[in-house]
Amino acid sequence: MLSGGQNYVSRAPAFSNDGKRLLVCTGSTVSVFSTATGLLVSSLEGHTSTVTSVVVVPSSTFVCNCWTSSLDGSIRYWDFSVPECMKIFRFNLPIHSMVVPSFLSPPEEKNAKKPNVVAYVYVENINAQDKNVKRKFGQIRKCNLAQIPKLGNLILKETERPKSLTVSPSGKFLGMTDKRKLHIWEVPNVDSDSAVSRKIILHHTKTFTVLAFHPTERIVAAGDVTGRILIWREFGTQKFLSSSGHNGRSANDEEDKPGVRENDDAESCTTWHWHSAGVRLLFFSSDGAYLYSGGKEGVFVIWQLDTGKKNFLPRIGSPLMYFVDSPDPLLSALSCADNQIHILKMPSMEIIRSISGIKPPLSSLDICESVSSRAAFNCTTGVVAVQTENYGIQFYSLFANRGLYEVQVCERNHQPVDEITVVVTLVELSVDGSMMGTVEVRLPEEGIGGLVSLKFWDLDDNQRFSVSTLIYEPHRDAHISAVAFHPTRHIAVSSSYGGDFKLWVCKEEIQQKGQILQNSGWMCHAVGSYKNKAMRAAAFSADGSVLAVAADTVITLWDPDKNVLIAVVGETPAPIVNVVFAGKSEYLLSVSHGSKPQLTVWSMSKLAAFWSYKLQIEAVSCAMDSSHFAVLAFLPESYKCSLKSDEIILLFNLTDPVPVASWSVTKAKGGGLSFLKADLPKRAVIDGKSSPMTLLAYVNGDREYVVFDPYGKETCELIMTRQDDPVALEETGQFGYSSIFGELPKFDLQTDTSSLILSGASERPWETMFSGSSHMLPPLTKLCSEFLESLLEKRTATVE
Repeated sequence: MLSGGQNYVSRAPAFSNDGKRLLVCTGSTVSVFSTATGLLVSSLEGHTSTVTSVVVVPSSTFVCNCWTSSLDGSIRYWDFSVPECMKIFRFNLPIHSMVVPSFLSPPEEKNAKKPNVVAYVYVENINAQDKNVKRKFGQIRKCNLAQIPKLGNLILKETERPKSLTVSPSGKFLGMTDKRKLHIWEVPNVDSDSAVSRKIILHHTKTFTVLAFHPTERIVAAGDVTGRILIWREFGTQKFLSSSGHNGRSANDEEDKPGVRENDDAESCTTWHWHSAGVRLLFFSSDGAYLYSGGKEGVFVIWQLDTGKKNFLPRIGSPLMYFVDSPDPLLSALSCADNQIHILKMPSMEIIRSISGIKPPLSSLDICESVSSRAAFNCTTGVVAVQTENYGIQFYSLFANRGLYEVQVCERNHQPVDEITVVVTLVELSVDGSMMGTVEVRLPEEGIGGLVSLKFWDLDDNQRFSVSTLIYEPHRDAHISAVAFHPTRHIAVSSSYGGDFKLWVCKEEIQQKGQILQNSGWMCHAVGSYKNKAMRAAAFSADGSVLAVAADTVITLWDPDKNVLIAVVGETPAPIVNVVFAGKSEYLLSVSHGSKPQLTVWSMSKLAAFWSYKLQIEAVSCAMDSSHFAVLAFLPESYKCSLKSDEIILLFNLTDPVPVASWSVTKAKGGGLSFLKADLPKRAVIDGKSSPMTLLAYVNGDREYVVFDPYGKETCELIMTRQDDPVALEETGQFGYSSIFGELPKFDLQTDTSSLILSGASERPWETMFSGSSHMLPPLTKLCSEFLESLLEKRTATVE
């Protein structure tokens, strides 16, 4: 079983000590990416629930160790160079956030004899049962991971729900946001038994969203939901410094505390406002001279701390989430809401590489009635095409679990506004993956100005899609419900809710006398309708000789060449939204939605229903060269079964209504199914077999996916060999001498020394072996054996 499509930006990533690896929380695993190639190197697998934090152990010797926390209630210690789990600590409480201030404290404050690893965790108290008071599930507790780990009984703070913790770069302060308050604690020494020594609260009139600490000074910045950034300077002067012998300012000296509210413990408070929506990202530069911020606008803002002047990195194309710096001062990472992590070259802020996960589902599903989030599959290559928020299509490899490229359906920049004006409602691929059809809808403004556009795309020489034909309002003012391609010819059909369908033919199909046309555009070949009923689905048979179009509750069969109605098949109790030919087109599947949903198998020889189920079907797919098909269904509440969920994948044989196999799934709403004809010798090995086989891919509503063998008796493990993966080039790259002067020639000890470059033809090779330019000399490990061999006298041994 192969899984992928995880969210890369649910938590902040972390760099390795040498800056060559980026550790990313991806579901229940931690994915380790190469910053040089942006590709996956390894995974830390072991947690049984979502990983919420990853903290790399700092070291000057490039030690590859890290700590991770998870909602499964455990903290694990890893060596991610192997990778291997070294320790497991279980606390039985879901951990939503973890920071380790002892890693950041100055060296003189660390205990060299027995270093303590002091962590603060934000846990969810699932045992809270007091119903008389308002239940608070979030608790901040202290934990020493160097000893026998256990959660401390002292609770720093309780909240209604767990939040994220933030630690200062110096390791001296710990902070969190709670509605309109900013809580800051002073972290005691690592040897102290107390959880924290002192605490202050900073107030605001709006809800906080994020905070950041200055690396060297007592300065804290926080962003709110309105886009404002507040900066408190010299916070904790009275609370943190008064007991340490410092003379803090008087608490009643209001005139000396400009901008500070409610007599908070800070010397001043400055407000900056540029963002139009809530601030999601705040981070101080390593030298403390700049403050980085970001939000929904998709613009990375660099503030000069002393003057407040701004500089921008615009047009990133997605809301910003996290920013982390690297031990390598030339690298940083920027996480975006579109499931991408950009590697930045500092200080120019140039994006040099991107780690692209699958794009999240559209947020505009309820805005337009014709929008479909169903992914389009290329069944031969294992590539899926999905709509993106920035009016594009992303092509994602299910086998490699990485984004390949994107095409822009509508040329529009990212707009940080809540009002959506354009929606890509549909994407469909041809059987061989060489053609694509997309539908985009420009929403009307106050009921005026709506526009539906149909585009056909062809693969270019670079194996990327480019627009071939653009058609405005192909079905008058009606929305397009479906697009389907002919299995062998350049013919497509589009159906509409307005009650008609149109056959589109590429000019290559109608060229005469073998003449090659310079223009390969598409044109309308025929138009059909049936009693003005809304047509919600269409499909070609396996050989393309029959076209099935769903007209409300009936299925109409057409001859696509002559555009003649052949037959009308049955009637269902609800409108038909999907039709698929199965087997060798001996059967036809139909899916009805509404108050009486139904899955029906129709016999094409008898033009009658063969068998049916009253099930709510989300997706259906038929196996290639087989009589099997799979459906993604919702079981009714009255249906009693032993499955964990009412969302299920059922595998059927066309001639038998009893399912062959079933799998319980989650997040089926908006999900998709597809059988893949995997070409495994180049990509994967299943159970030691490399022969091509049929796999089933399931993509859920969050676009997480799993690919498995539906015919195996047990779930087979899909081992990805990736023989042509560029990671191998980076892993076996040149280091040391070879990285500067190149590879040295290989010395064959069995050959005559006259063939050596440096030895020449001399019979005394040691005289010239060490001569020449220093950058041309091979290492001593190669010269030593030659030198010693030249000093030995060769004698011929005779065996009596």
